[in-house]
Order: sequence, then C-alpha cells, then structure tokens
Amino acid sequence: MAKEKQENELETSIEADGSIDVAVEQKEKKLVSETTKTISISNLIEEFENAQLKKELPEIYVGDTVKVGVKITEGNKQRVQPYEGVVIAKRHGGLNQTITVRRIFQGIGVERVFMLHSPQVASLKVERRGKVRRAKLFYLRDRVGKATRVKQRFDR
Repeated sequence: MAKEKQENELETSIEADGSIDVAVEQKEKKLVSETTKTISISNLIEEFENAQLKKELPEIYVGDTVKVGVKITEGNKQRVQPYEGVVIAKRHGGLNQTITVRRIFQGIGVERVFMLHSPQVASLKVERRGKVRRAKLFYLRDRVGKATRVKQRFDR
C-alpha cells in the first residue's frame, strides 16, 4: 500500500512537471508573439506617420517672415485665409513639427501655433529671411513698433 502511494505521488509529480514545462513553453510563445506584435505595431505607426508627412515644405528658420494659408470652414464652405507674421519659435520634429508665428493686428500682438503637416495648413510661403542669433525670439513680445523688426538675410 505504501509503495502504491509513492508511485502515485511520483506519477502525479511527473505529470505536474510535464504540465509545468508545457505552461512555460506556452508563456514563452506568448512573450515572443507579444514582442513581435509590438514591433509590427510600431512599424505600422511609423509607416502611417511617414505617409502623413507633407513632401513640399520650404526651409523655414526662426526669424523668417512667412505667409501661412489656413483652411477655414464656415458651414459647408471652405476657404483659405492667409496669416502673415514672423516665426518666433520652432518645435518638435517629424509629424509633430510646429512653428509659432507672431503678427501685429490692430496694434495687438497675436501669436498662432501651426502644425506644419496638418491638413489645416493649405500653403506655406517664406516672404523674407530673417537674420537672428537666437533659437527662440520671445523677446519680441516685449517690443513695440519699429523695435520688432528683424534684419533681412540674403545668403539663404
């Protein structure tokens, strides 16, 4: 009787070990499939972002005066409204690239941030190049009148 119990315990431990091995193999397969899923998902996101990038964008630098054509929807009509001003900041890169454009409207400074690859931006044209020595021109916010002018650059 004691021998039968020991044999039964051995069989159950062997069966349990076998099931543990199977469970470990299944977990390893799941981990491998999850890593391949994350790789393929990141590839899909990267491909989608590359497809959304605009191909024809001019070289824009901080200090440039640009004219941005913004799509405006009024009811069921769409029109393009130009927004002209000085680029005071550039941020991010790739699909999330943005520029901050500042202009004076009726004596008040107005700034807008545009995502360059957005469908809302219909056109982008550089009117004149600016000669500046800083990456961000936030100091222009404190200036009034002729002091807000940026020297023109002719070499680009």
